[in-house]
Amino acid sequence: MLHSEFIAAEQKDSKRLLIMLHGLGDSIAGYRWLPPALALPWLNYLLVNAPDPYYGGYSWYDFAGDLVPGVNRSRKLLFEVLDAQRAAGFPSAQTLLGGFSQGCLMSIDVGLRYPHSLAGILGISGYVCEPDTLMQELSPVALQQRLLITHGTRDPIIPFAQVREQIRRLKAAGLRVDWHEFMKEHTIAGEEELALIREFIRASYPSGSP
Repeated sequence: MLHSEFIAAEQKDSKRLLIMLHGLGDSIAGYRWLPPALALPWLNYLLVNAPDPYYGGYSWYDFAGDLVPGVNRSRKLLFEVLDAQRAAGFPSAQTLLGGFSQGCLMSIDVGLRYPHSLAGILGISGYVCEPDTLMQELSPVALQQRLLITHGTRDPIIPFAQVREQIRRLKAAGLRVDWHEFMKEHTIAGEEELALIREFIRASYPSGSP
């Protein structure tokens, strides 16, 4: 069971939910700024800690060696998180799965394999684990999923060209990827990028009351 923190929407009874996954060495604490920054009063948040301790924070997988076993283990745990939220009354169709860096990789990996349609998948400054395997293991609803993926042209940690090619392959396979490039390093590009994320979240839900 992963440790998580729920931040309730200001608007009571809303079932709209963003599950946010941090990057390497970060934690829940690193994303408590996000709800006030996005300023969406009808959105609930679930911040989740990765399972492995890493220099004061946490890690989703071993990035220095064979990452596949860790990704597979974390995928199983995140499937359990999504299932638990469904059981708690948050429908998958109103749930967004998002993450930064390692959290981005896990969001893409999990979101495109999860058997229920999500409101959207958000990936920031990450990459794709074994794209060929992912294409073979897409869920029956994967081609319906909406994805927003962003990356920095100056990212010194995860090479931009490598990620852009991975995204090209996802799009060629028919996946609904909205790809945006920012002149940034391994970070979130302030209000410019937050505005894009905010609009993606808004567009993920039909008009009307939450």
